[in-house]
Amino acid sequence: MIPDELKKLYVACTGHAPIAIEEMPASGSNRRYFRLTGEPTLIGVSGESLEENRAFLYMARHFADKEIPVPRILACSDDEMFYLQEDLGHTLLFDAIEKGRLGGEFSEEEKQLLRKTMRLLPKVQFAGAEGMDFSHCYPQPEFNRRSILWDLNYFKYCFLKATGMDFQEDRLEDDFRQMADVLLQNSSDTFMYRDFQSRNVMVKEGEPWLIDFQGGRKGPYYYDVASFLWQAKANYPESLRQELLQEYLTALRDYQPIDEETFHARLRHFVLFRTLQVLGAYGFRGYFEKKPHFIQSVPFAIANLRQLLMQPFTEYPYLDSLLRRLTTLKQFADSKKQPLVVHVMSFAYKKGIPEDPSGNGGGFVFDCRAVHNPGKYERYKPLTGMDEPVIRFLEEDGEITTFLEHARALVDASVKRYMERGFTNLSVCFGCTGGQHRSVYSAQHMALHLNQTFGVEVRLTHREQHIERILPARSDL
Repeated sequence: MIPDELKKLYVACTGHAPIAIEEMPASGSNRRYFRLTGEPTLIGVSGESLEENRAFLYMARHFADKEIPVPRILACSDDEMFYLQEDLGHTLLFDAIEKGRLGGEFSEEEKQLLRKTMRLLPKVQFAGAEGMDFSHCYPQPEFNRRSILWDLNYFKYCFLKATGMDFQEDRLEDDFRQMADVLLQNSSDTFMYRDFQSRNVMVKEGEPWLIDFQGGRKGPYYYDVASFLWQAKANYPESLRQELLQEYLTALRDYQPIDEETFHARLRHFVLFRTLQVLGAYGFRGYFEKKPHFIQSVPFAIANLRQLLMQPFTEYPYLDSLLRRLTTLKQFADSKKQPLVVHVMSFAYKKGIPEDPSGNGGGFVFDCRAVHNPGKYERYKPLTGMDEPVIRFLEEDGEITTFLEHARALVDASVKRYMERGFTNLSVCFGCTGGQHRSVYSAQHMALHLNQTFGVEVRLTHREQHIERILPARSDL
């Protein structure tokens, strides 16, 4: 049901009723969002927590005064349970970098959006903190020992214990307290966004705008850097991560001098802390709520942990030793125990049907040659099924759409069954005359569909184009 209060606010704000009201997809909180279409189109928010609403309203107005790009608040109910804010459009940064996230190769356009976002972060942290009354923050005004220990115990109880590892809880607790001491050494009078990641950044006219900052509080700026650059679902290559870190440091120097060696030495503690938080979440969602997509993400988080442990954490000797043992557990070390991986390939029939790379000799081979062929037309001959003119030709023609609907129905049924039975490999191949147009389009769309629908890792190969990509397993489904 659409709250009448939002309709009334819109009329009071604009002088006329909205043309239409549509509820938007639910977010991670209990707030409900509605798009009120009209002149202008606005976003209506219905919140269940008065304290959370007040935190957002206060911060949004404060940041707007500091010329930080956040949605403007245009109207608010007397009880502060409903409000209208500026509509920033439909594009999350997370979606704007989708091709890079899924394919592992970020375009220059995607990189530029990420650079702009990292350059914006110090302004939020420093300029945003100027004159801020942190008592408005919810649920806590400051990053503190209690919140640190909550997250570390989340890792202990929801992940570590679920692995069945033996450990000395008192020694682990000693290191947890030591970690809290280390993290709190870096406290500063800056705004800590807390959930600074690509899902909480909108892209409007090519620029980043910030949303969902109501959980922010006073705290160290290292935290947000770790949250953004080590967001597992973003899948940033290490080279890009380091490039973005340099963008951040350059912008940070406008607010305070930075010794890079010291900065990196301190940042790694926040990255470790964030990694343990992530494993705790994967453990709870996967092991306790029985959601397979989160279990599939565990090996990737463990791989990040292995990389982080290449340099010992001497401050936490028992935790360091325990985490090293954790990364060598059979369920994480044995690749044969990994979740389902789907191999999707395009090929040319004249060069032969591909062999199943897993060696199982099974899977699907779909013949695309009955579909209207763009390769018959001169203007499409130099292009492939990944190029916009070919995509437009195939989709406007429509035959490929019907073809793929049937193919998806068959493959989806197998993927579901394979996941239930613990199988680790499935091969799906699409062939056409030259392995350039129809098969490439079909393989590309099947790979994205399986990755987005089931969260499985997909290894995509366009054989005749000599292109190979990995779409990593997802944990956000």
